Amino acid sequence: MQTKGGHASRSLALKALVVTAILGSAFAFGRSLAPDRASVTTAATPLHTAEALAPRAPTTGDDPTTAGSPESPVVDGSHSYDVRRVTGTSTVALTFDDGPDPRYTPQILRTLREFGVTATFCVVGRKAHAHPELIRAIVADGHTLCNHSWDHDIALGSRTPDQIRADLLRTGDAIHAAVPGVPIAYYRQPGGAWTYPIVSTARELGLIPLHWTVDPWDWQAPGADAIAASVLDHVGPGAIVLLHDSGGPRQGTVDALYQILPELTAWYDVAALPPGTT
Repeated sequence: MQTKGGHASRSLALKALVVTAILGSAFAFGRSLAPDRASVTTAATPLHTAEALAPRAPTTGDDPTTAGSPESPVVDGSHSYDVRRVTGTSTVALTFDDGPDPRYTPQILRTLREFGVTATFCVVGRKAHAHPELIRAIVADGHTLCNHSWDHDIALGSRTPDQIRADLLRTGDAIHAAVPGVPIAYYRQPGGAWTYPIVSTARELGLIPLHWTVDPWDWQAPGADAIAASVLDHVGPGAIVLLHDSGGPRQGTVDALYQILPELTAWYDVAALPPGTT
């Protein structure tokens, strides 16, 4: 004869089994929706998009240069190649693109001289040819030179290796016409639009593909305050900062340096990238 207590016990046990089954099914369903951490791969960020580090306080710790090589691998189709995104030391490097420019480059040179800072100038061949005196002024102040293509050709990476080589050599020749024998250790692709042919051809010519860590979007001329705040909020040890001395109205960049340099030089060593050899 079934007792009332026995019936209650069996009823509770049955309910427990049902609840357990429901919870187990929900758990299994949730796992089926969640990605398997071991199987997830992160796609490389397109290099032609704007980039920035998460904001960080100035510190000698949290140094991205201690993680290994300053070269970062990028995949383009079946090819993998490296571009330089950090300096490889705790030193911060300022870089100026698209010049030289007769209005803005001399102002930037004066400001850098005032703060005792050297930088890296990524120069356009056509402008170097038009203003050789500015190339000489850049070199005279101890700055490093970088090849930035003949005419700021963002689509250069889609051309043949022979066309790419001719473009880079023509730019190098324009620089050397102004300052014979000056080292040119780097190549920066306009827009950061890297491709395997660009990287491989640059390396064949002895040039290091140079990207950046911090982009304050000064090329959009947002004003000195916005440019300075973006740089100071995102810079860290080993950062390569992208700025511009030509290619549009650049007075905001010039003025921003008076906010950037006092703080940056108080936090870090700030210097040009190593110039390489002839």
